[in-house]
Amino acid sequence: MRKTKAKKRILLPDPKFNDQLVTRFVNNLMLDGKKSVAFKVFYDAMEIVERRKEDAEKDALEVWKDALTNVMPHVEVRSRRVGGATFQIPMQIRPDRKISMAMKWMIKYARARNEKSMAQKLAGEILAASKEEGSAVKKRMDTHKMAEANKAFSHFRF
Repeated sequence: MRKTKAKKRILLPDPKFNDQLVTRFVNNLMLDGKKSVAFKVFYDAMEIVERRKEDAEKDALEVWKDALTNVMPHVEVRSRRVGGATFQIPMQIRPDRKISMAMKWMIKYARARNEKSMAQKLAGEILAASKEEGSAVKKRMDTHKMAEANKAFSHFRF
């Protein structure tokens, strides 16, 4: 690389929960620079989660954080050419990448759900992920299975 590495920008915490992780999630959720719409969708989803959750002692934010933790992958496969062949090599994931992958998967599979509004879709995915169910958790399981299946090639690490 010729240029220096870009500095990490400091995110401001969100107004309601005062949490930087929420702002990061909303930034991923946002489309076409419409941050206020994304915040409204997220806060509406949190209200739906608050109404529909089973665990009485946990609030909606804790349910969302549990869901995010359940979706986070620990290993992934990376392609590497050795000789003429391409191998899928399992590798550990950096903590910030784990979080961003979990957020992106949760949003992607929430958008794919069959409910009326985006807030309901997101709430459904959050509740499913907090119970270790749903498409986003399935994606994590598939990623882990793929890494497990390719464990034999882990000596090719770079």
